[in-house]
Amino acid sequence: MQRFCLSPCKDYDPQMLDRAETATRLRGIKTPTSAAVIVPFVERQGELFILFTRRASHLKHHPNQISFPGGKVDPEDVDTFATALREMEEEIGVMTGRDSIFGTLPILPTVSGYHVTPVLAFVDSDYQPTINHQEVDCLFEVPLRQILDQRSWGSHQIQFKGKTYNLDAVHYQGHLIWGVTAQILRIFIHQMGFK
Repeated sequence: MQRFCLSPCKDYDPQMLDRAETATRLRGIKTPTSAAVIVPFVERQGELFILFTRRASHLKHHPNQISFPGGKVDPEDVDTFATALREMEEEIGVMTGRDSIFGTLPILPTVSGYHVTPVLAFVDSDYQPTINHQEVDCLFEVPLRQILDQRSWGSHQIQFKGKTYNLDAVHYQGHLIWGVTAQILRIFIHQMGFK
C-alpha cells in the first residue's frame, strides 16, 4: 500500500485547538516540541482493530489516560516515523518495520506544548507485547467498527483555566478514550470519509 498524508487539519476540534493554543501561550512556550504517536492497526480474521495503551498511574502527565504509543522526537530519530516506531518498541515491546507504515495524519498541537504527528501502521496479529510498566499499565484492542459507530461516541467535560470544554470521547468496555487520542480517531474517521 502506498503511503499518504491525510490533510488538511481543518477537522480537528476547534475547542481542543483553542485549549492547546491557550495553554501554550500561558506557559510561555515559544517553540512547540515535535512528537509522534503510532496508531497501530491489527487485522484479525478479516477485521481491523486499533491497539491502545493506558498510561501508567504514577506518571506526572496524563496518568491513567488512554493513548497511543509515542513521545517526543529524540535527536537520533531520523524522522517522526522513527520516533513512532521507537516509542512503540520502548513502551510495549512491539516491533514493526517502516514498511508497515501506511500514512500519517496532520500534526496536532497539544496543551502540553507538543506538535504531534500521528503515524498509521500495521502490526502483526501475533505480536508479543512486553509492557514497560514505567510508562504503560496495560494495552487493549478496539474493533475499528466500534470506533466508526457514532453510538460509541459521547463527550467528556473538563475545566481548564476557568473555561468548560466538552471534548469528543469514545466509551469502550470501561475505557474512556478522549483528548488527543480521540481527536486523532476523529480526524482519521473524517479524512477517510467514514463520517
